[in-house]
Amino acid sequence: MQNQQETKASQWTILKLLKWTTSYFKSHNIDHPRAAAEILLSKTLKLDRIDLYLRYDQPLCTEELNFFKGFIKRRVNREPVAYIVGVKEFWAMDFSVTRDVLIPRPETECLVEVALSILPEASCQGPIRILELGTGSGAVILALTSRRPGHFFFASDRSTKAVELARENVKRYELNRVIHFFSGKWFQPLKEGSVQFDMIISNPPYIPTRVIPQLEPEIYKYEPAIALDGGEDGLDSIRHIIRHAHRYLNPRGSLLIEIDHGQKDAVERIIGVCGQYEKVVFIKDYSGYNRVVQMEKRAGKN
Repeated sequence: MQNQQETKASQWTILKLLKWTTSYFKSHNIDHPRAAAEILLSKTLKLDRIDLYLRYDQPLCTEELNFFKGFIKRRVNREPVAYIVGVKEFWAMDFSVTRDVLIPRPETECLVEVALSILPEASCQGPIRILELGTGSGAVILALTSRRPGHFFFASDRSTKAVELARENVKRYELNRVIHFFSGKWFQPLKEGSVQFDMIISNPPYIPTRVIPQLEPEIYKYEPAIALDGGEDGLDSIRHIIRHAHRYLNPRGSLLIEIDHGQKDAVERIIGVCGQYEKVVFIKDYSGYNRVVQMEKRAGKN
């Protein structure tokens, strides 16, 4: 019986399995079916994706086939590939991800690019302080640190599990002594006036509560609501950060926030009412959508 199972399994070569899985995913309306099949199979076989094609005629054993079938079932149930394999690439770096954190998005690289454009390689007045609020997996703060290692970096998240995961990601790149983490909701852990930052950066929740159930199942069924839900109008967290960040910024310090592409006018009004910032700029992502708002604390403001 065992020999029969092995013979049946051996009929499934890498290439044949990739073709079948891609077709199966297409029939279930799975996004990027070929890429998903490649990533899941490479994880199963502990190979790089390119090696799948170098070893295309390699058969799978029964154990490998059963393991891969488990991955297929999870993806058809709309579990994101990143959660299945436990890794997501961002800024050409690999980050461990779990269901405790939002999966890093390609559009968030725009936030990193804007921050890097105004972060000096070095400062004649010494290192500057950068704080990320809502760090999640730590992808943004780690990307910044990898390019501007000479500064002081801080990152927080209200989820202690997220902070633990971010710390693990930082250890992978041996930057755990460069980034200082703490847990708490937005500015609550900070004593006003005790420390000032030169940049505060955040990708906060900005999806209106009522919209979340209408999103793709990969998002509303699996990603943490705490990282998605921006309240009734999607602006609760953005509004809070804008209203309070100036108290923790040095004069001329920068505040950078990722926003939804339809929130520009509303965010502009919040900034205007606050009255603490100037040089407000909205930056578009590569799809042409307003993605990041950048502003500077007015000199002489508290």
